[in-house]
Amino acid sequence: MLSVREAETLLFDLVRPLDNQRDVEVVDLLNATGRILATPVASKLDFPHWDNSAMDGYAVRYEDVKTCSVDRPAILEIIEEIPAGTPPQKALKSGQAARILTGSMMPNGGDTVVMQENTQRDGNRVAISVPPKEAGDFVRHRGAFHPAGTTLIEAGVRLQPAEIAVLAAAQCSKVRVYRRLRVAVLSTGDELTTPDRPLQPGQIVDSNQYALTSFLLQLGIEPLRLGIVGDSPDELYEAISDAIDWGDAVLSTGGVSVGDYDYVEDVLEELGGTIHIRSIAVKPGKPLTVATVGKKNILYFGLPGNPVSALVGAWRFVKPVLQRMGGLSRGWEPVFVDAVTTSPLKSDGKRETYLWGRLSLNNGNYEFAVASGSHSSGNLINLVQTNGLAVLPVGTTPIAAGERVSVLQIMGNG
Repeated sequence: MLSVREAETLLFDLVRPLDNQRDVEVVDLLNATGRILATPVASKLDFPHWDNSAMDGYAVRYEDVKTCSVDRPAILEIIEEIPAGTPPQKALKSGQAARILTGSMMPNGGDTVVMQENTQRDGNRVAISVPPKEAGDFVRHRGAFHPAGTTLIEAGVRLQPAEIAVLAAAQCSKVRVYRRLRVAVLSTGDELTTPDRPLQPGQIVDSNQYALTSFLLQLGIEPLRLGIVGDSPDELYEAISDAIDWGDAVLSTGGVSVGDYDYVEDVLEELGGTIHIRSIAVKPGKPLTVATVGKKNILYFGLPGNPVSALVGAWRFVKPVLQRMGGLSRGWEPVFVDAVTTSPLKSDGKRETYLWGRLSLNNGNYEFAVASGSHSSGNLINLVQTNGLAVLPVGTTPIAAGERVSVLQIMGNG
């Protein structure tokens, strides 16, 4: 049984990210949200595109106003108004000013903007009574935010609203992104049934298929639902063969413990797979099979059948691997935050233990409220609204309310 750290190291060594030439597609910018940029983007434009005003006021020459005061205001002739979107028509000469609005282009000869509040207009003249602090006040200079020809967004970045806005401003209407990962999902067990069928005695609804499909969709991954596979080596062999032919990875639940009907590892070895991990010293989720299988060395995750164990394993170990595989260069690693627990936390200290609950930010400090009710790996109900897993390391038993605890941030509500 591997420690968490050993398992993580092994897992991350197995990751083979998508190829930035072969596994790329071009998409319209409006269809790129959530996709991962495959190649760096450089803009042909300077940002700002030209010198422009950061204030409503008057464009002036600094030399004309640098010594003005309330007692001795600088009186300047207004030679034009420059609305936003209209280029200046005249160049400023000594003793002249131009009415200018926020975002409007600076006129030639003007090097400073005086805000409207420090002026008084009379017809075609303006009196300026407060001198600028320095030349260039309230002027946004061309290229000051970002010069043309330099990288605007690096490859490996997930495109969210801010990145989409920047690309639109740079007139990138199409972008090269990594294709979506394809991951097959299957559930094993004769006791399983689907939600649309009447539940018979001894049966269990296959919630794992839905949980893991939703998990993949949240990551922007294309899932293939292979449904329920019975406890038959032949049936399992056929299902796993189909899965590795189609996908970049496979997630299965059940069949990875030491029961009489747990055939996953036998089938993987029959298919020529190499098993790298069989179990990890965690609770819940100790039985976790990780293998590479098939001609393409598809990554196979055999998660426990208990629904909490399956999701905890997906959040803790599968999520970072799939995000890195999909081309994400940063932010794929698990994120832990330091929080104060609002209630006592307990474990037996024998394995690294995860307790699920709600992570919230209160006055700049994280707080963790453990979910009420049983923390059994079969109790799916109190996972509702979970967005954090409190981590109790090996050797740690109780953590009192008010003490600090490390919490893994996971995909959750709110």
